[in-house]
Amino acid sequence: MLFSAMGMKRIAFDKYEGLGNDFVVVDAASDDEMSELDAHAWCDRRRGVGGDGVLVMLPARAEGAEARMRVLNADGSIAEMCGNGLRCAALHLARKRGLDRGTIAIETDAGVRACAIERSGDEAVVVADMGIVQTTGDIVVTLDATSIALTRVDAGNPHAVAFREVTRAEFEALGPRLSAAAEFPGGVNVEFVRVVDGVLDVLVWERGAGATLACGTGACAVVAAACAKGKIDGDAARVRLPGGELLVQHESATGKTTMCGPARWVFSGAVPRP
Repeated sequence: MLFSAMGMKRIAFDKYEGLGNDFVVVDAASDDEMSELDAHAWCDRRRGVGGDGVLVMLPARAEGAEARMRVLNADGSIAEMCGNGLRCAALHLARKRGLDRGTIAIETDAGVRACAIERSGDEAVVVADMGIVQTTGDIVVTLDATSIALTRVDAGNPHAVAFREVTRAEFEALGPRLSAAAEFPGGVNVEFVRVVDGVLDVLVWERGAGATLACGTGACAVVAAACAKGKIDGDAARVRLPGGELLVQHESATGKTTMCGPARWVFSGAVPRP
């Protein structure tokens, strides 16, 4: 329960956002300091801090990394990777170390990711190495009488991309059903894409979080799928999400991908814990 009480330990946190995709960031010494139930409670927007997920910053285990990022979705499930969260984690580390410009390597469940950061106070622009992002095949999922063509993409976490214009009502109806469809046993992040003058307009339904204002790995997945399908010219694209734009560079031949976008510190606080 999240409430103030005398004699309780208080867990410090920082709140960050990247294009409106918001996270509670907690520094911890071990994985068991933040449970799935804790994350679910903290992300509650009425009774908790509120957020799309919790980023637990831990000591690095991989050589060359300065810290490890563990991602817990708003429903308490674990995400292998989070692009907007990665930029927020880089800003968090830069603020702690007084770094205005430089590169920070962060360990994730999808591997070590280098983040080049330019910081101005509590805001930053971060160019993040997103590793290898590649399409893994096409699939058609039928929901009731509607058949939806999807391209599977591995961005360190699973994505299914539909080049399909949808209304908000269709998005809210199809998103959760596709994300939990039997064709995706572990669940999947779903992107609906409309190509407008070379810009990719995207709505994302995130596994474990639902509709979010932005998704960094989703933006990278969309660009990889668009390149594979010949939807855009070249290997760089602007991705327009409800929360703003990301610039994604993607090498079709190798799958190597980088993402450029903002991150911002919002506020700090502490939550009581029995």
